[in-house]
Amino acid sequence: MKLTGRFALAFATTCVFSFPAAVAQAPAVREAPARPLPVPTTVSPGIQKLIEAPPSPIWNFVAKSKEEWKVFLDSGSANAVKTFPAKMEALRVKYEPTTIDGVKSYIVTPATMPPDHADKLLIHVHGGCYAALGGEAAVDEALFMAGLGGYKVLVVDYRRPPDFPYPAALDDAMTVYKAALKMVDAKKIAIFGSSAGGALTLSMVLRAKKEGLPMPAAIAPGTPMSDLTNAGDSFVTNAFVDNGLVAPNGGCDARAALYANGHDIRDPMLSPIFGDMSGFPPTILTTGTRDLLLSSTVRVHRKLRQAGVEALLQVFEGQSHAQFYRDPAAPETKDAFAEITAFFDKHMAK
Repeated sequence: MKLTGRFALAFATTCVFSFPAAVAQAPAVREAPARPLPVPTTVSPGIQKLIEAPPSPIWNFVAKSKEEWKVFLDSGSANAVKTFPAKMEALRVKYEPTTIDGVKSYIVTPATMPPDHADKLLIHVHGGCYAALGGEAAVDEALFMAGLGGYKVLVVDYRRPPDFPYPAALDDAMTVYKAALKMVDAKKIAIFGSSAGGALTLSMVLRAKKEGLPMPAAIAPGTPMSDLTNAGDSFVTNAFVDNGLVAPNGGCDARAALYANGHDIRDPMLSPIFGDMSGFPPTILTTGTRDLLLSSTVRVHRKLRQAGVEALLQVFEGQSHAQFYRDPAAPETKDAFAEITAFFDKHMAK
């Protein structure tokens, strides 16, 4: 039968839309209109102040030389330490330097400790996109965990780029973990850290599996840099919404590249999202709705659940990257560390 005129056109059009295209089409891109982002009224005044702050003025700083990197990084660490006296007074903690099998470290101790925490030990690996916040600055998040959780915390002041690229940080963290296993039963050890520290926490478990070491009782990776390829929805949706990291391809990625030093960034020891998470210890993850790494955190949670691992995900309203440990007085801060403490208490041996 031969079709002509409008009937032929109608038939041809029906055929086009009735059969799949021979070549797969790229997913459509949705255009979102520009719009203001008011500070939510659903958070505490302390967190509102964090949310309303302008984007970090140094978010896209990239040094032109090794010496310039060192000056920049040392300045950032010094500025962080200036905030410690007020935090230590509010949290009622103290810290002192130590050395663990050649690795510079710090011990953070709370003024009061529950009796059932006396034989427990937390290991902390700090953030800073692998290169920043070394030295005394490494203890920042540990102050909160020790003060609000009532634990003794061993902080790894790992070697950092530009002088010490991958795998120096992970090697140092593992040296401290192996030493801790000689001090305390693995069932009484938990590991935590945020951002690069969250990724290192995950990579430590992958490395412990590879080396046949006992697993810690639990881990708490906060907003982990788990995928250095920057895959994930929130790298787009929260770009210039997060006022800390701000956007991908900025200074944090430059510092992570210093650490990777040309190594394949899909290596699970750098991007643990690509690792086998079966057999991981119970895990609690923390992020916020404006966090650039929200997707990275969510993806780790889903991968852990798919591997049959007990995993909890806490997401805080309005918070950008790692803002859950900025204000000791904020109820959200107390809530975040209360959840982590309860999770650790549940899983560490009595």
